[in-house]
Amino acid sequence: MDNKNKQHYKRSYKFIVGIDEAGRGPLAGPVCIGAVGVKIKSKKSNLKNLDGIKDSKKLSPRKREEWRKIIKKNLETHYVFISHKIIDKIGISQSLKLGVQKVLEKFSLKPDFVLMDGSLKAPKEYKQETIIKGDEKIPLISAASVIAKTARDRKMLVLHKKFPRYGLDKHKGYGTKKHYKKISKHGLCEIHRKTFCKNIVGVARKK
Repeated sequence: MDNKNKQHYKRSYKFIVGIDEAGRGPLAGPVCIGAVGVKIKSKKSNLKNLDGIKDSKKLSPRKREEWRKIIKKNLETHYVFISHKIIDKIGISQSLKLGVQKVLEKFSLKPDFVLMDGSLKAPKEYKQETIIKGDEKIPLISAASVIAKTARDRKMLVLHKKFPRYGLDKHKGYGTKKHYKKISKHGLCEIHRKTFCKNIVGVARKK
């Protein structure tokens, strides 16, 4: 870990959590918020186990799975899903805030510091920092991105079995050309985010 990143893991902190999301933009399925916690002041902080980790988007599915196992073995991990129904009801920004709050409540200790990617925010009671492209710069956020991505991908494979006509196993709910064609042909199914799909031409039926 380089000196630039070490500033985020101050020895005065006892427990730090990194958070990232997967599934902010898809047309279907939940958004997943992943979080990874590490005890900094322990004799063995386990941060060294994250040496070489990358943002989940830059890893192959096989490498993501390998990292998921390493992360879960050595650090405390949690994730939560915020459903398509909630996203439609309160919007994606509020859904992400809700997800961050819920995932932080799952940890065995209250974090001294929370590191987050992009525009994510924790409740005001937490000391925190949001870092643009944090999933590329901060190993703990990269680890959270792996937890979020692998959990959501597994969820979408389960949903694919229930709604096989849409190809969710391939695009995981994102707005690919194939997905748009399937929606135009079959209409929306119950896991589509209606507020994300309202401008899609040809969507007349809502299953």
